[in-house]
Amino acid sequence: MKTQKPYYITTEKISVGYDGKPLIEEVEIALRKGEILTLLGPNGAGKSTILKSIARQLSLIAGTVRLDGEDMKSLTGAELSKKMAVVMTKRLRGELMTCEDVVATGRYPYTGRFGVLRAEDHAAVQNAMELVQVAEIGDSLFDRISDGQRQRVMLARAICQEPEILILDEPTSYLDVRHKLEFLSILQKLCRERELTVILSLHELELAEKISDRILCVNGRAVDRIGTPEEVMTAGYITELYGIRMGSYDEGSSDMELTAPEGTPQVFVIAGAGSGRKIYRRLQRAGIPFVTGILYENDLDYPVAKALAAEVIAEHPFEPVAQEKIQAAKKQLEKCNRVICCRENFGSLETYQRELLEYAEQLGKRIEKSESPEQQRGC
Repeated sequence: MKTQKPYYITTEKISVGYDGKPLIEEVEIALRKGEILTLLGPNGAGKSTILKSIARQLSLIAGTVRLDGEDMKSLTGAELSKKMAVVMTKRLRGELMTCEDVVATGRYPYTGRFGVLRAEDHAAVQNAMELVQVAEIGDSLFDRISDGQRQRVMLARAICQEPEILILDEPTSYLDVRHKLEFLSILQKLCRERELTVILSLHELELAEKISDRILCVNGRAVDRIGTPEEVMTAGYITELYGIRMGSYDEGSSDMELTAPEGTPQVFVIAGAGSGRKIYRRLQRAGIPFVTGILYENDLDYPVAKALAAEVIAEHPFEPVAQEKIQAAKKQLEKCNRVICCRENFGSLETYQRELLEYAEQLGKRIEKSESPEQQRGC
């Protein structure tokens, strides 16, 4: 068996808060080198407070943070800055500084009393800027670039500090989808190649599930749950943690949907194999209640259907479709004004779907078999 590495950063029953009043108590974290821990929870739940306390920007109310077994209180500021880099939500003020100047401040722990960069410091700055793709704006003034560019410049500043642990507070907040993916991919690569240990907070649940080795959830009073993504993201948990009242979140598919339309279903949707999701969402946007089926519970359409349909006629995976399910679907179809068929062809085992379409034709229902622009507007 592969020997587990010892824990690199641990917190022992730390309590965090403000003015001596605890907000979150007895937070216990244990991370090895190269691991990523993501903090999740609603706004104001205490994620930033935990990060600032670990980073020594806030005083601990109780407990101990250890780096490589050593109490972090014993480290001087200079010693800590060589081990830990911090990028918090509050932005660095960089008036009259170029982006390269800002990144270069990450080398100050290594430059000695006069702050003069050596050749190796300049090389570290350039490597970090190239890694996060901000080298082309190195001469631009830091206060004249976009928020997303600032975020990447600050990551380059942290990387060129060559820390062993990186603390990040909502680092993807101002990034578009391309740069979110690039940012987290770079982070993951650093963890693998340099054994960088990362503690960060994120709002993007689906990204947290993909990048994290461990997830810690806080609810504003305590640590609610901690474990691997598979242990934490169980069915219904995110709804409970965030107090979701309108709309839904599906932990299995990471689908986030708005509130289902109310009222008597007007449309029956024949879908499957992922063909129905766009139609379901068009109907939701138009406020049109609908029924859909027959779907297997492991079908790509099922999570969206479950969230948005007035009723889903579904079957257990890998089981023959029961006759009672077919009859239930037919009864619902009879009540609807029209039928949308999202499928051009049915598989050889999808006789039940073909039967529903033929039944709709027998009843003389208005049937839409394709996604023409006219039909899309009709949804």
